[in-house]
Amino acid sequence: MAGNWLKQLISFIILVLLQVLVLNHISFLGYATPFLYIYFIIKMPIGTNRNFVLIMAFLLGFSIDIFCNTLGQNAAAAVLAAFMRRPVQGLFFAREDFEHFIPSIPNLGLAFVKYTIVIVFIHHLALISISSFSYLNFFTIMLRVLSSTLLTSILIYAIEGFSVKRKRA
Repeated sequence: MAGNWLKQLISFIILVLLQVLVLNHISFLGYATPFLYIYFIIKMPIGTNRNFVLIMAFLLGFSIDIFCNTLGQNAAAAVLAAFMRRPVQGLFFAREDFEHFIPSIPNLGLAFVKYTIVIVFIHHLALISISSFSYLNFFTIMLRVLSSTLLTSILIYAIEGFSVKRKRA
């Protein structure tokens, strides 16, 4: 149990540092920016207390906001994604079956792919909408949301692929 908490703490720190030091400086074709820190919320065990998930999402987003000087944009988007996590999980898999189950590709297959895309889309839609503060350029905003969702999802699947190969070896 303590090993799981330590892994989550290390994951939290690594994702915050990776986001702040590397990923925030990437802009693929001027539209897509990966926001990989959402992976922490996606990988939290299904049976985790909802209030704990919301608090961790706030701390995660607030940590990013502190380093990036973004005035709560990441915190708001992360909390929204964490809030929507349980209803989205209900769409793709039964929570009763997996009390302390950690979502992953080997365990869920295509359901994990769908779950990840929906959570990442919700997060990115909120984050990019808040940062744009206007819908005057609606198509540009949607292009940024969709391209960032695609890029972030690909990075998440790549990480999942590396963790599957490492466990098999």
